[in-house]
Amino acid sequence: MPGTIDYGRLMHRAMRGLIQQVLSDVAANGLPGNHHFFITFDTTHPESELADWLKERYPEEMTVVMQHWFENLDVGDDGFAVTLNFGDAPERMYIPYDAIQTFVDPSVEFGLRFETQEQIDDEDDDDDLPPDPLPLRDNGKEELKRDGEKKDHRPAEVVQLDTFRK
Repeated sequence: MPGTIDYGRLMHRAMRGLIQQVLSDVAANGLPGNHHFFITFDTTHPESELADWLKERYPEEMTVVMQHWFENLDVGDDGFAVTLNFGDAPERMYIPYDAIQTFVDPSVEFGLRFETQEQIDDEDDDDDLPPDPLPLRDNGKEELKRDGEKKDHRPAEVVQLDTFRK
């Protein structure tokens, strides 16, 4: 038996379970009201599946929007598959929960950010704690970015949540 309780890993599992439940509800009943999701994920994750041209365009991470047009949402225990529209070109992709970096529903100002172990090590080399999910709340001004830098090749994917406030 290990000497400590791994709360960080337990929280990650719980928050990814929350995402799985939300997506399962959407698969069964559709998106209610004004709800929609911005999901940023690691395209280099070994279980991520997306078209080659999307991998070339987004070699490290990608943000997808599930709002007006998506279909064939299949939610599993380890990830979900969905067909999204990219400029009138439907593309099927599979996103494992472990690849998700952020999950945001701006309609209700809800968001989760999952830090990788590498990001935590950069912040504190002496800290051996596992990654913890962090809420995306900065008065609605949190931008979707990784490692503190904006990605110039994807300006349409930086989201100011103030846009969605009423």
